[in-house]
Amino acid sequence: MSTGTKAIIRLRMSSHDAHYGGNLVDGARMLGLFGDVATELCIRADGDEGLFRAYDSVEFLAPVYAGDFIEAEGEIVSAGNTSRKMRFEARKVIRPRTDVNDSAADLLSEPIVVCRASGTCVVPKDKQRGQR
Repeated sequence: MSTGTKAIIRLRMSSHDAHYGGNLVDGARMLGLFGDVATELCIRADGDEGLFRAYDSVEFLAPVYAGDFIEAEGEIVSAGNTSRKMRFEARKVIRPRTDVNDSAADLLSEPIVVCRASGTCVVPKDKQRGQR
């Protein structure tokens, strides 16, 4: 299996994602996005969703608010017989500008890294279909 398989998703955080005062989004929401990216990576590489085994590290680096557009990217950095080691990064790429008006937003010239993580997924041998 080749490493370097990548996947990316982008979505807007909604008011339903806001968990704390000031429309702050719970950091666990980024881990949910990483789980979705990991699922796609396993499907791309093995033709199966696989199972997330564990996170090795998680760093929350900047706040995320309702209305922010988040881009979550991951890649397989190494692969064993059943394990897939992955790295993830979530970046804020658009943020609302309610100080300008209710519907204003800015595309950020430099995305803001809001979270980084690494972890391992497992795809049982009998479920691997070698999509590569």
